[in-house]
Amino acid sequence: MQASRKESPPAVPPQAEADYMRIERAIVYLREYRLDRPQLRDLAAHIGLSESHTQRLFSRWAGISPKRFLQFLTVQEAKRRMHHTGDLLGLALDTGLSGPGRLHDLFVSMEAMTPGEFKRAAAGEVIRYANGVTPFGQALLAFTPRGICHLSFVGPQTVDGAVAALRTAWPDARLEKDQPAGEILLARVFQRPSDNVDAGLSLWVSGSNFQIQVWRALLQIPFAGLLSYGQLARLLDRPKAARAVGGAVAQNPVAFLIPCHRVLRESGEFGGYHWGGDRKRAICAWEAGVSEQSGS
Repeated sequence: MQASRKESPPAVPPQAEADYMRIERAIVYLREYRLDRPQLRDLAAHIGLSESHTQRLFSRWAGISPKRFLQFLTVQEAKRRMHHTGDLLGLALDTGLSGPGRLHDLFVSMEAMTPGEFKRAAAGEVIRYANGVTPFGQALLAFTPRGICHLSFVGPQTVDGAVAALRTAWPDARLEKDQPAGEILLARVFQRPSDNVDAGLSLWVSGSNFQIQVWRALLQIPFAGLLSYGQLARLLDRPKAARAVGGAVAQNPVAFLIPCHRVLRESGEFGGYHWGGDRKRAICAWEAGVSEQSGS
């Protein structure tokens, strides 16, 4: 599960956090003024960069232009992608194939237990953790030899609070900070399809039977794919349980890898996200741009 220190993946570029902060400001601006069809010069002025620098920022971050990035944030594009993803998953189910649950070229496997089983298994467990930079800001990652058990996005002022919450969630485990190993693992989590990938990632999580069922279904949504809560409920053969499905999605303990960000409202609106609606838009647009760039 953990990356070799001798063959670690490419590190997240040092400018990634500054890039993301500007991208998030850009998303807020584009969303607020989308009906005015803002031009590159307007966006550049808002985020405090030249037009050429703004163009380079988007190309470096997601491989697409600001104009194309904005298209990925529209309701029409979201509906088109939800329809395509639904067809793709439906075909897989109809033909007896396993769903295309891939993150880039990484296969993500999940070991899940009920809270009671998890509490007994976690007693005395050593949980290592680290915080580090991702393409979507700072994140806190926790992991054991059995897999990643926690991943959340945090702000510079909320790291200590996130670690305290982690201790509360794992009262019988021993937490140890391991920054080097954590940074290597974070880099693997956010690899692009073009990066060299040597193995999959394992998750070790706890939830109710229904939550686990929903999280496993989320792993079937392909990279850059989108579904509505209703589509996800139908995928689970629970067509009238969209609200309950939404509740289970919101309790996801491993951000990004269990891709709850890929579930939108039926209308095509992005809706809420535990780690911020604008971050959800950023992740979805980034995935779409990376997918388009790689031709997948």
